[in-house]
Amino acid sequence: MCGFCGFTGETENNKKTILDMTNKIIHRGPDDQKFFFDENKITLGFCRLSFVDLNHGEQPIFNENKSIAIVFNGEIYNYLSLREQLIKKGHNFYTETDTEVIIHLYEQYGFDLFKYLRGMFAFVIYDKNKKIIFGARDFFGIKPFYYSLINNQVLIFGSEIKSFFEYPSFKKKLNPLALENYLTFQYSVLPETFFQGVCKLMPGHYFIFKDGEFVTKKYFSPYFAYENYQKEKDLIQEFYSILTDSIHFHERSDVEVGSFLSSGVDSSFIVACSSVQKTFTVGFDYQKYNEIEYAKNLCDQLGKTNINKIISTDEYWEALPKIQYHMDEPLADASAVALYFVSKLAHENNIKACLSGEGADEFFGGYNIYKEPIDLAFTKFIPKFIRKFLAYLVKKIPFGFKGKNFIIRASQSLEERFIGNAKIFSFEEREKILKNPTHKYKPEAITAKYFNQTIGYDDITKMQYLDINLWLVGDILLKADKMSMANSVEVRVPYLDKKVFKFASHLPTNYRVKKIATKYLFRKVAQLKLPNRVSNKKKLGFPVPIRIWLREEKYYSIVKNMFQSDTAKKYFNTEQIIKLLDDHKNNSKIDNSRKIWTIYMFLIWHEQFF
Repeated sequence: MCGFCGFTGETENNKKTILDMTNKIIHRGPDDQKFFFDENKITLGFCRLSFVDLNHGEQPIFNENKSIAIVFNGEIYNYLSLREQLIKKGHNFYTETDTEVIIHLYEQYGFDLFKYLRGMFAFVIYDKNKKIIFGARDFFGIKPFYYSLINNQVLIFGSEIKSFFEYPSFKKKLNPLALENYLTFQYSVLPETFFQGVCKLMPGHYFIFKDGEFVTKKYFSPYFAYENYQKEKDLIQEFYSILTDSIHFHERSDVEVGSFLSSGVDSSFIVACSSVQKTFTVGFDYQKYNEIEYAKNLCDQLGKTNINKIISTDEYWEALPKIQYHMDEPLADASAVALYFVSKLAHENNIKACLSGEGADEFFGGYNIYKEPIDLAFTKFIPKFIRKFLAYLVKKIPFGFKGKNFIIRASQSLEERFIGNAKIFSFEEREKILKNPTHKYKPEAITAKYFNQTIGYDDITKMQYLDINLWLVGDILLKADKMSMANSVEVRVPYLDKKVFKFASHLPTNYRVKKIATKYLFRKVAQLKLPNRVSNKKKLGFPVPIRIWLREEKYYSIVKNMFQSDTAKKYFNTEQIIKLLDDHKNNSKIDNSRKIWTIYMFLIWHEQFF
């Protein structure tokens, strides 16, 4: 796992520029630092966190005649078998790394190399003979990749945006469209980032840059096809084999690998099936928000070690500026801080890589919201105009009551009501709190691109598809990568494997989500290794008590001071956001915590970068 950055063309001092850019992301790879210069055509910087071939894996890595160079961030889990195949085809290797496999795959197969790869990756290849720069991001967006075209001529790119700030002609400017949509989704949802002119290379895409022209192409798109109608017991055995195979691939390393462990079935199954001995758990000093006892008990049963930490409230709040700095773009997912501390715990115990359970909910149907189409099914027999009228009436009632939200959501189509696992501010609400709204991009306009690709899917599968393309990439994988790499730790995600996805995506929907359970078939598989109380446990994730904290005077005051700051006045109608805060503090029946947190995280992020 590493970090890279680079640019085309010439600056006043290419060596100083690339050194400064690479130093900005040195936390991604403190073991080694290398550079590459090619007659002002391209300059590359690389920092390494070493796992395989510890003594000879420095990058860039080259082909036999050094006409092709690569910088690479990630892990290719099937690289040994690929290496053997390439040697038989006449390729010569000078390292034992997975990185070198990619460069020879490119020589052999060109832009079709992706069909052979199994793993997570972001890379840039410079082909001197063809005079092209070729870059790519993995199938599901596990590893980040950012780029910017300066004056439509110079390409700068890297693993983190903060390295771009050291490029002499790069100008930081906030993108108001990103802010607006962040307020709804709680993460940066657009291809263009919070910095104008900086874009994400999207998952399953590659680019070619030649003669000043930048072109992106899609090489992979997730899809669902209901084809697997075997008997349940046969599916369980096949699924178990595929999952354990992926877990064992993800353990491969020349250094010790650990695992994160919450109280959920996803991480518990990984720990039970893997050979890792050290697991890491964090919690808070509130019983409802502490999973440590569960993790200790499971590890005792499995004969493994659990290393844990209680995060104090002050520690949590003091870490927020650092969290948002490392995130590059604001993220309002409160569990990101827990990921930061559990990664720090692993680093302090000399673990460079940890297995983690990201992707299971999106692939296998794990979120409780996925049961909503089942719960709403009976309302479809009520004429739509009646459902709409009832929703109109209850919206007029100024207070909340049990069933109010259900009536409103029953009146809406899936495309109207679902934008992913988080919906913080509605379009109308964010128009009200923003000082200068652009009035562009209702949330439905962003999600429509993906819903339009789900014709023929049932509503549950549509929800999964949307989350795989938006929520998983913009929230779950962003925090996993950035929080772990902030501590020089690599997160490996065995569920986010293309063979695992192929199996899961071919399951009938009722093997993913039933009224009685989410992740139905996966829980059946988990029972082969875990007790029922674990395999059937309701999902918690990393619960964080922000709702409680924001009612305490100390933390209420901290947020209120930020809401009264000059930055807040620049972007928000401060009387509106302070009312959200006061209503939350003074009325226990009102929970504005996620809305408050979303604004607060943006303001902290803004302090770090502007």
